[in-house]
Order: sequence, then C-alpha cells, then structure tokens
Amino acid sequence: MLKILVTGATGNIGCEVIRLLLSHDCHVCAALRNPDKAQQILGSNIHCVWFDFINPDTWASAFEGVNKLFLVRPPAFANVKRQFAPVLNAAKLAGVEHIVFVSILGAEHNRFLPHSQIERYINQLGIKATFLRPSFFMQNLNTIHREDIKVRGELLLPSGNGKTSFIDVRDLAAVAVRALVEDGHLGKAYALTGREALTYYEVAEIFTEVLGKPIRYTHPSLLKFIWQMRDRGLSLDFILVMAAIYTTARLGLAGGIIPDVEQLLGRPPLTMRQYVEDYRKFWL
Repeated sequence: MLKILVTGATGNIGCEVIRLLLSHDCHVCAALRNPDKAQQILGSNIHCVWFDFINPDTWASAFEGVNKLFLVRPPAFANVKRQFAPVLNAAKLAGVEHIVFVSILGAEHNRFLPHSQIERYINQLGIKATFLRPSFFMQNLNTIHREDIKVRGELLLPSGNGKTSFIDVRDLAAVAVRALVEDGHLGKAYALTGREALTYYEVAEIFTEVLGKPIRYTHPSLLKFIWQMRDRGLSLDFILVMAAIYTTARLGLAGGIIPDVEQLLGRPPLTMRQYVEDYRKFWL
C-alpha cells in the first residue's frame, strides 16, 4: 500500500490534506514534533510519527517505508542549506520516490526565495517531484492577521493598491492530494490561483459585508510593517518572506489568474466571499 508522510500536519494545509487522503487507499502518516499532543487535533485514527526538521534522530524512523512526501516549509525556516538540505538528503537515502512540495507563485523567477532554493535542491537530488506554486493563502487572514481583523477591525498589510489572486487552502489541498495519489504529476509545476484578483480594499469590503461590522484596509510602509510584526514576536526570517510577498502585490505582480486549479479539480476555485462566510466565526 502507498505510504504518504505529511509534514505540517496540524497546519491549515496539512490538516486538509490528511482529511482528503483518508478517503483514498493509502497509509497516511502525520509527521509531527509532538505526536501525542497532535492526536488531540487530528484524531486517534491518524497514524502520527515523531519528526522534527532540526532533529536528525527523528528522520530515519519517520521516512521508513515512505513512498511519497508532502512537504510544507515551516514559516520560520529560511536557511535551505542548514534547515532543509539534510532532511531532503535523508529522504532520498530512505527511498522516498516522490515529493509534493508547497512552493510559492513565481518561485521559478526569484532565486532568492527559500521556496525556489528548495525546488532546485530537490531537483539536484534527483527525487521525482511536483511543485505546487500557490498565490497568497486566504487562510492567512484567519491566522496571521486574525487579531487585526477581529480586534482592531483592520487589514494591516503593505500591499498598496495591488491586486492578489488569492487561493483557498482547501483548493490547494485538493490539488495536492491529486498529485499524491494520481499518475501524471511527476515533474510538473502548477501555478495555483483563485478565479478573481482583488485589492485589499475589495477584501475589506467583503469582510465588512459578511461580518456586519466595518473592516478597513490600512497599508503601512514596508518598514513600519516589519517593525509591527517584530513587536508581535514573529521571527525576522518569516517577516521578510511576508514582506517579499506583499511587495509583489504592491508592485502589481500578484494579480495573475491562472486556470490550473480549475483544470486539475474540474470546478472553479473557491471565492474570497465563500471563504469569509465559511470562516466568519474566527473574526466575531
């Protein structure tokens, strides 16, 4: 039976990937730093294994018998040579045959992004791979930016008037599962966007209408945004990746609409309004 190891298993993407994989004929393993605690989130029927990107003692047992690896980059990790290369070397040594990696839209054009460096390293190792290159996740708005929206009634991002073709993590996960369980995805890279490109002014308007309370979009300078995120305790590496993504939007480079999601899933991507309606409890 196909054995799939899912990293980031308790995150927005990993949870949804695991949920969808359970309806397929495969052995799903959740890779976690604290398996016992994670089973309270994932349920007792999920096989959890101890895995830590920075602890080599966890790698061999986690990769044992694994055919396919679903790889999500921990947001705080940006040093590919130190934090990813050893893990990927261990995966190859263990016989992992296929990696489905969550990269980022435009990674092939920006060699400085850690996602781009990870893609290149996987290719250098010769492991067959599928690269998923999504646009900005809608679900970042109910995680990273939840308190801004809920408590302060604002979207605080340095994206100017630029448009973004947001993608719902549920669509990303559905594509990931197809790449993991179906033939025909080896060596492919998919650009994953929604079906609409919105400014954050338009996003704020949707929030206002759905939540029934005013949400405004404020766009601080890049430097001010970085200092505000640092004050909230986020790591500098994570903040700088966020800043790069928002700068892409501000420059008008994040609004492209690409049909890969609809072609792969046979249905239109979920809209921002649908996302806000489904997740509205997070901001009330």
